[in-house]
Amino acid sequence: CFVCGESGAAITCRETGCDRSFHLPCAVEGGCITQFLPQYRSFCREHRPKQAVEAAPEENTTCLICLDPVEDRKSYSTMVCPACKHAWFHRGCIQGQALCAGISRFQCPLCRDKDLFLMEMLTMGIRIPFRLPSWENSHADVALSERHSRCDASECLCPGGREQAEEEGPWHLLLCCSCAAEGTHRRCSCLTNSTASWECDSC
Repeated sequence: CFVCGESGAAITCRETGCDRSFHLPCAVEGGCITQFLPQYRSFCREHRPKQAVEAAPEENTTCLICLDPVEDRKSYSTMVCPACKHAWFHRGCIQGQALCAGISRFQCPLCRDKDLFLMEMLTMGIRIPFRLPSWENSHADVALSERHSRCDASECLCPGGREQAEEEGPWHLLLCCSCAAEGTHRRCSCLTNSTASWECDSC
């Protein structure tokens, strides 16, 4: 590996006549690019593709993702959206966004261009997983979308237990009208069958 000097480097620069090889984990440190699209070509730092878009960041431009300053020109680690030419970001930051967004939601964080932006990022070695966004696969999202469904009264009187709820009557489950994080059967909180809203003790 021309980056770390160790053996076992299985990736070789695609450029004709170049015999530089490197490990995949060494690619970023060595300024190399591996394109994660059909043909899966890899390039060393000398022969890697460069962004062709004519753009330069204004003074004190920050990365749109981490808000830290970017370099004063395009480089391996400082990239720009080819569509709007105003969105500047670090390679590591846009790679992180790509891994979270997946192929279906990955876009410029400023102008939201998808087609030109996606192709440019793939060419520049950003790996974009072919899957749904991580936030749509998260178990946390499932938990957030679940409605509270138990009686939290200090003493639940329902014969079916705290989890049972009926559409009407004394065992209808009311959720707190302020936080919706606690619930009660009407009878367990001495409410009439016509009571439509209730507020928990915490609220």
